[in-house]
Amino acid sequence: MERADELLIEQHISHDDELRKAVEEHRVLEGKIAEYNSRIYLTPEEELEKKTLQKRKLLGKEKIFLLLAKYRGEA
Repeated sequence: MERADELLIEQHISHDDELRKAVEEHRVLEGKIAEYNSRIYLTPEEELEKKTLQKRKLLGKEKIFLLLAKYRGEA
């Protein structure tokens, strides 16, 4: 994420519950994916779960960008 987006998140996360929830979920998913990435071997089930988490994370990032779009016009 670009620094400008991070600054917008910092400015608006305290009063935008939807943005806060999206960012929190994104961070949780990042942690779970990092856990899978730290393993030497993944079972086929774990590999599938990792791919599912990556897709959810990407959708969450898109949602964050959509939520930030309303604030970009103010800046």
